[in-house]
Amino acid sequence: MVGRRDRGSRLQSARGRSASSARWLERQLADPYVRRAKAEGYRARAAYKLLELDDRFHLLRNARRIVDLGAAPGSWSQVARVRAPSATIVAVDILPITPLPGVETLELDILAPDAAAAIEARLGGPADLVLSDMAANSIGHPRTDQLRTLALVEAAAGFAARVLRPGGALVAKVLGSGAGNALVAELKRRFESVRHAKPPASRRDSSETYLVAQGFEG
Repeated sequence: MVGRRDRGSRLQSARGRSASSARWLERQLADPYVRRAKAEGYRARAAYKLLELDDRFHLLRNARRIVDLGAAPGSWSQVARVRAPSATIVAVDILPITPLPGVETLELDILAPDAAAAIEARLGGPADLVLSDMAANSIGHPRTDQLRTLALVEAAAGFAARVLRPGGALVAKVLGSGAGNALVAELKRRFESVRHAKPPASRRDSSETYLVAQGFEG
């Protein structure tokens, strides 16, 4: 049960906010993953999504070069740094990323013509793992949001096909019913295994899942 003091502080924090902002704040305060991230030094609760995916699929084991697309604020790169301590990690986002020890950061748009070459230059060789937590900014229309995010998934898949070594892996966020049939078919042609997964840290009311493609074959 929420104590009187806690309830009062929540109401005071929410005062002056819009109804949607107040609901978001209340959910954040009640979210055990948010509290855990703060206690354990992760920049966002999203860290636990990657931790759970890695527990299941062993994505970071023996990874030497890792690209983190849509990395801001940096929680997935933090996880990668912990679980692959000797890896070269390149974190990329259109937004600035506060520097992380042992992580190369690039502020650029993955859709820009020269983006892939800039990332490859920082990697210094073929990647073992491409991570993408990219999602388009929501406009409040689920189908449109899904299609706009799918375009980013396709961009991540195209980039992965360029930089992955044989046997490498791709993880990418998708919304709604998942990746389109054409994209899944193309990934199955290029990878040994292609699956959708929803880690426990993903909120129940979220439509997000993660596409996990392993065993890159070229």
